[in-house]
Amino acid sequence: MRLTANTLLLLFSLCLSASCLWAASHSAWYWGLIAVWFFALINNMPFAIMHEAVHGVASRYDWGNRLIGIVAGWAFPTSFLLQRRAHLNHHDNNRTDGELYDYYLDHQPKWLRNIWLYGGNLLGLYYFCVVLGNAIWLVAWWFYRSDVFVKKIGPALGFGAQIPELIKLPPLAVWCELALAFVYQALLFWLLDLNILGYIACLWAFGLHWSALQYVNHAWTRRDIKNGAWNLKVLPFSRWLALNYYCHLAHHQHPAAPWFELPSLVDDQPRPTFWRIYFSLWRHGVRPAPPMGAPADIEFVFPAEKAPGR
Repeated sequence: MRLTANTLLLLFSLCLSASCLWAASHSAWYWGLIAVWFFALINNMPFAIMHEAVHGVASRYDWGNRLIGIVAGWAFPTSFLLQRRAHLNHHDNNRTDGELYDYYLDHQPKWLRNIWLYGGNLLGLYYFCVVLGNAIWLVAWWFYRSDVFVKKIGPALGFGAQIPELIKLPPLAVWCELALAFVYQALLFWLLDLNILGYIACLWAFGLHWSALQYVNHAWTRRDIKNGAWNLKVLPFSRWLALNYYCHLAHHQHPAAPWFELPSLVDDQPRPTFWRIYFSLWRHGVRPAPPMGAPADIEFVFPAEKAPGR
């Protein structure tokens, strides 16, 4: 039953995403803008379903999770195996020194950390870097096992701790998943007769949304691996399209819970809106990092206000 429901949602979202791509390429500019905006929202549903598969809760069967995860990755485009390893590493290292984008450490230049924050998380370059990395794996998978990448490029990009796990992945299986994902994108472009402007506009809008969402869920939270996230307040429509991805603290506390159970697991911790956290990042940039174990910066998020739930 769970696999059937998630499969139907996946097919539904893939069809709507394809329709938005077509509209962005073939409609009047005002309809095109609406299509670009909606693509940014609806294309997150396949990612949310892949996220379910990563945690083994999209289906009760391993084969079901693998299959739905692979197909959901086509919309990104990415490999399910790569995403699973990277995301599980995130759960193991959340809010540690290697996963801070809202703060900077004593030995890190503030200006450089702000470039990562504004350019990567808030302007969407994080998404395009992931897609570019996937494309490089597709044409030169061996590069990720070279000394140049393992010892220099990977650590410089901030994910040196993940490299030992990533290079253990079966390269042929990852390559096949990436090939299917990029072929799917190429077929969409050809069959729907897309133009490059409409296609890139949709991807950039999705990149803005996806890149921001990955860190707004964590910014200014407790420096704690399990509890370093927010249950953000958003419109019910947005929360449903993201399959309750905004209930992110509940997810980190209960990673084995499927998306439809997360609202019932939300606790009484403060719940800022998505936009409150998002604009605070734009206004303030990175701040000095508190020590590991420090509580959420409630007074900063809710200045001169009584924090909700307190």
